[in-house]
Amino acid sequence: MLKILSGLALAAGLAAGATAAAAPADPAPVIAAERAFAARAGEVGVARSFLGFMADDAIVFAPDPTSARAVYGARPPAKTPKEGGTLLAWWPNWAGIARSGDLGFTTGPAEVNGKRAAIYFTVWRRQPDGAWRWVYDGGADGDASTAPGPGARVAALPGGDPAPLDPALAFGQVQAAEVALAARATTDVPAAYTSVLAPDAHMQGSPLAPAATPAAVARELAARPVAIDFAALGGGASRAGDLAWTYGDARWAGGRGHYVRIWQRRAGVWALVFDQILAVTPG
Repeated sequence: MLKILSGLALAAGLAAGATAAAAPADPAPVIAAERAFAARAGEVGVARSFLGFMADDAIVFAPDPTSARAVYGARPPAKTPKEGGTLLAWWPNWAGIARSGDLGFTTGPAEVNGKRAAIYFTVWRRQPDGAWRWVYDGGADGDASTAPGPGARVAALPGGDPAPLDPALAFGQVQAAEVALAARATTDVPAAYTSVLAPDAHMQGSPLAPAATPAAVARELAARPVAIDFAALGGGASRAGDLAWTYGDARWAGGRGHYVRIWQRRAGVWALVFDQILAVTPG
C-alpha cells in the first residue's frame, strides 16, 4: 500500500502544475444530455430511451463488446415504469468534456426501482447536427451507497492541454500509452497504473465505492489482481486532441472482463483520468 501511495504522490507532483494551469472546461452539455437520457428512461423504459440516445456505432459489453443498437433493438417491447415496468434511474456525480466540445463523459450511481445497484459510466460524442449521443454505456457493481444524490453539484474534470493536436496523432499517442501500460501490467498492475495516473484520477471496478482520491485509488489498485493482460480494442479522440476514450479486454488468473478508460493530455503528456474494469461473470 505504501508503494502505491508513493507512486501516486509522485504522479501528483509531476502533474500538479499542468492541472493548476488548465482552465476549467464546462461539461454542462454532457451533464444535460445524461439527465435527459435518464429522464426519458423513466418515461418510456430502458430500451427505447437507450435506442433514442445512442450513436449508430455505440457499443455495450453484452458480455463482450457488441453493437448497442443490435442489443437494444432486439429486445421485445417492455412495460414502461408507469405501466409497472422496471424503473432504472441514474444521475451524474462527475463529468468531463474536451476543449473542442465534441467528446465527454459522466459517471454516478444507478438505481433499480429505487435501490442503488451499480455505478454507471457513459461516453458521449457530439454529432454533426449538434446532438449528443452516447457511444459507450455500462456499469460496474461497486458500492454506490455513499454517492451524492441527484441534486448534488456535479464535479468537473479540469480542462486539458489548450494546445491543439490532430485527433489521429492524439489517438496514436494514447494507443502507445496503452501498450506501455499493458506491458507493465502483466507483472505489476499497481506500478503500471501509478506511472500514468493523474492525481485527480477516478477508478472503479471492485466491490469498493468508486475511487476519487489518491488514497481511495490506492485501495482500488490493491483490490485488483497483481497481474492483468490488457488488449486494446478501440475508442477515439476529440477534435482538439486533448481527450480520448479507450476500451479493451482484460484477463487475469481465474477471471476476465473489459476495461473502459478516459485519457487527458496535460502539458503534452497523456494522463489516465478514469479507469473502470468490468468483470464477466462465468457461465
